[in-house]
Amino acid sequence: MDYRTGTINRVVTIRFDEGDDFLGGLSEVVRRENIRCAWLFVLGGLRQAEVVTGPKEPVMPPDPVWQAVNGARETLGAGSVYWEGDEPKIHLHAALGHHGETITACVRKGTKVYLVLEVCLIEISGIDATRPWYDAGGFNRLTFA
Repeated sequence: MDYRTGTINRVVTIRFDEGDDFLGGLSEVVRRENIRCAWLFVLGGLRQAEVVTGPKEPVMPPDPVWQAVNGARETLGAGSVYWEGDEPKIHLHAALGHHGETITACVRKGTKVYLVLEVCLIEISGIDATRPWYDAGGFNRLTFA
């Protein structure tokens, strides 16, 4: 385990509308506002996403199980933003529900909003952290300077 302490800086509220590219738009806001360290909360709907629902087996590096999500899904999630070089790395886990069936997954790409998706992005100051590639684990891992 490793940890640092920081303080809340800015809070950014974002509304995404029907058909918006959620992850692309979020990355755009993060770049524009130069947010280097943040946590986020997501509430609303997704109509499309490519997600990872877990590893095939609990080994390192993991072999991810991919699933395409299509159709209206109520969405509730939490995640973080740290950078790898010049790229913001968004790590978002969300519950995606439809008619009582819910999957919980890591939302990775191909995201399109259904109706509306609201985001509360909380910027953290005083923590020097990045999310570089971690060879032993096969994923981008939060790393403190």
